[in-house]
Amino acid sequence: MRNRQATVPQFPDVIQKALKSVHISWLPVLIDGLNAMYVADPTYLDSLIDGHFLPENGRMFAAFSIPINQVRYVLIGEGPYPRAASATGVSFMDGAVNELWSNETHGGLSKKVNRATSLRNFIKMLLVADGLLDVNNTTNSAMISVSSFARQADSGLIKSLSELQSNLILHGFLLLNATLVYRLEVAPRRDAKAWQPFLQVIFSALNDHQKTIDGKSVILLLWGKVAELLKQIPAIDYFSSILAEHPYNLSFIANKAMQSFFSPLHLMRKQKKR
Repeated sequence: MRNRQATVPQFPDVIQKALKSVHISWLPVLIDGLNAMYVADPTYLDSLIDGHFLPENGRMFAAFSIPINQVRYVLIGEGPYPRAASATGVSFMDGAVNELWSNETHGGLSKKVNRATSLRNFIKMLLVADGLLDVNNTTNSAMISVSSFARQADSGLIKSLSELQSNLILHGFLLLNATLVYRLEVAPRRDAKAWQPFLQVIFSALNDHQKTIDGKSVILLLWGKVAELLKQIPAIDYFSSILAEHPYNLSFIANKAMQSFFSPLHLMRKQKKR
């Protein structure tokens, strides 16, 4: 169930529109978070509205589609993609990407995946974690045989980015960014600082819902230097967290901590709803 009627008069129309797309369990939390931002800096939200930011079309809070009591992991990137077609409001899910695999006989990942550096390295790390790719050879040439296998009807591997996103959500991932907006004229670190009061409220609310699934606590994955800045937020101390370099670094593919974490999840394989 999602809220379609709630309005928040004190916030600009573009904020109200974005709030209408979130899961209803998140709505009061996000409103409290926005109020906290306003208290910290009454001019910030107006500055967004007066300029241009990504994501567009009411997708600012798109990450909050998963019910709050189903969140088991929070994967935190730096910020939205700096391209309108790519910025979805969901971390690392590039809206310009559909198919994961090239349709060419000697192709590996699709051209659009290869152009999305962070997503490409994320996928390669998942393939290594699942034993589908040799960590010592993750070049495009090595991807040819993986792609050939993946495209077979009975391979059991996912074929689209939407399937990867569905698998992540199925496992309870909240796919968030340290800053929920990208602005060409503003450094991500500056926007991330402005969103910290909002995220303090988000993490406090998550703490209230911890251990609701299988008695396990929420785990945070912080990818990149901007995401690591969230360690400054007091509510982060409620959770265990794992730090990693941002996936735009090639070294991310061979990150053993990430491989170990993702290996049991088999995210590159088709999965049934629980």
